Amino acid sequence: MTARSKWHDLGERLISGAVLIGVGVAGVWLGGIVFHILVAAISGIMVWELVSMLDAKRERSPLILGVAAGIAMLVASEVPPEFALLLVLVPSMLGLGQMERGGVTYASFAALILLAGYGMVELRDRYGIEWLLWLIGVVVVTDIAGYFAGRSIGGKLLWPRVSPKKTWAGAVGGWVAAALVGVGYVFGTEADIGIVALSIAASIASQIGDIAESAIKRRAGVKDSSDLIPGHGGLFDRFDGMLGASVFILISAQVVGFPPGTLP
Repeated sequence: MTARSKWHDLGERLISGAVLIGVGVAGVWLGGIVFHILVAAISGIMVWELVSMLDAKRERSPLILGVAAGIAMLVASEVPPEFALLLVLVPSMLGLGQMERGGVTYASFAALILLAGYGMVELRDRYGIEWLLWLIGVVVVTDIAGYFAGRSIGGKLLWPRVSPKKTWAGAVGGWVAAALVGVGYVFGTEADIGIVALSIAASIASQIGDIAESAIKRRAGVKDSSDLIPGHGGLFDRFDGMLGASVFILISAQVVGFPPGTLP
């Protein structure tokens, strides 16, 4: 592989990535209902992409389930947690009757998508912008460091049967980058050294989300979840890491306390 072919998609990825980051930063900064609508839209589109991959012959199901997921996510963002957790599971059950194939995979991943969206809303609303930016930062640097380390170093593949481009070098590069984000938060916030370990754990969770989505694409026989974003594929392709990391934080925050070291 020549140097040109290794990096041929970098420019396109950077431009579309910058647009995504711009929209995301604006939504995160504004917070409130604007952020809730953004998360609901992303969740709905990801469910639409999921259904399209798993059951492409069903023409109406992707749109119906995508809209249902987006509405459920938006309402869940505005109601008490016990009702929110009920709402984020409803699209999974609705989809089981709509799917001709892949129903169990759909139900599992649709639930994870909406739980991840709810986790991001909770992180922004309850802990503030700095901690949502921490999670986004961990996922973004994991992806970027993994991309450059994997392309530059190469070496042993992580799971060649499912993801033929992901390497152990890229995985470790992502962990190191995430740890550096955690170190920055030790010095910049009241969090203790535990945030470094939690950053690495969130990085691993984001990589698991990435690989899980790769497994779905492999099963569906597609390269990307959709072609919405030039150089990146679909939203599922871009937010698969956030899917894993956000669900992980939603759960781990109930176990270790969050942010580490800031609780009395």
